[in-house]
Amino acid sequence: MSFFGMGRPQPTSAEKIAAVENELKVVAEMHSRMVKICTLKCIDKTYREGELSKGESVCLDRCAAKFFEAHTSISEQLQKETANRGGGGFMG
Repeated sequence: MSFFGMGRPQPTSAEKIAAVENELKVVAEMHSRMVKICTLKCIDKTYREGELSKGESVCLDRCAAKFFEAHTSISEQLQKETANRGGGGFMG
């Protein structure tokens, strides 16, 4: 319940748990998409070596950084739009 009945009500424990579970789901999905996209882009399909080459390693690093940066930017924009509409917070 909110302070003196004014403002938004505080989330219950179950709502907090659901929000954290949703956040974990979003992060896991982002990770899965990132691995798939960056692997297809950066890793040679012939697997000539047991270790990543320098070029593959650099490509994966840059791909992951760009993917995360884009995800963060989109998430922030969605949070702003949700807040401007007066809705609840968007996590992820």
